[in-house]
Amino acid sequence: MAVRGLAPAKVNLTLHVTGRRADGYHLLDSLVAFADFGDVVMVAPGDGLDVIGPFAEGVPADESNLICRALRLANLRRAVTLEKRLPHPAGLGGGSSDAATVLSLAGARLSTAELLSLGADVPVCTMGRAARMRGVGEDVVRVDLPPLPAVLVNPGLAVPTPSVFRALDRVANAGQGELPPFATPNAALDWLGARRNDLQDAAITLAPGIGDVLGTIRQTGARVTRMSGSGATCFGLYPTQVAANEAAARLRRDGWWVRPCTLR
Repeated sequence: MAVRGLAPAKVNLTLHVTGRRADGYHLLDSLVAFADFGDVVMVAPGDGLDVIGPFAEGVPADESNLICRALRLANLRRAVTLEKRLPHPAGLGGGSSDAATVLSLAGARLSTAELLSLGADVPVCTMGRAARMRGVGEDVVRVDLPPLPAVLVNPGLAVPTPSVFRALDRVANAGQGELPPFATPNAALDWLGARRNDLQDAAITLAPGIGDVLGTIRQTGARVTRMSGSGATCFGLYPTQVAANEAAARLRRDGWWVRPCTLR
């Protein structure tokens, strides 16, 4: 029997780079939330991966796909249909969320070390709700975050993650500090506005158009504007969903992928 699930877009509301290990892996302190929109996966008995959808082009359907690697690691055989609705690569954790969702639908239980072997974002993506992610992705703690109206904007710019990390001019930055209780959306927006994404400036040096996207989002009245992950997707956070929907309508233009959503 086939089962269907949403692989939600992962958004790094904050991303502080706090150090680098001797093996070259960077240490992070990030507050992650997930959208009510993402890729869709269908898992059924059988074998093989079929990729469809508006962003299917360029997504491998062989053993190099993270879904196939995850199933192989779990020693499972499944037939998977992936409807790719998220742009890629985009800083939205699409591949990691796809793999984590397939593992959940298949009933697989992997250790944190096994999940990390698939990628730093996979452990947090197995939660699918707001969480604080630290270290190289192994330290994940659930966070109670009120729903945040948002708009995601991807301008279609290529910013490879390794290149962004190489462009960092500082790798030992302060962490986020203690997280407050986030009693209201406004409290969360106030706190988030004082945080940062340490990869943002580095990404802009590689793709200056990201700065243009951020400036355009700010002009729509967003309370918080930031890049997600290593880019190039940027987001704006708004006080109401009506404001987010209106901003999305203003942001739509040729070459930009724009999606209003709610982050949790």
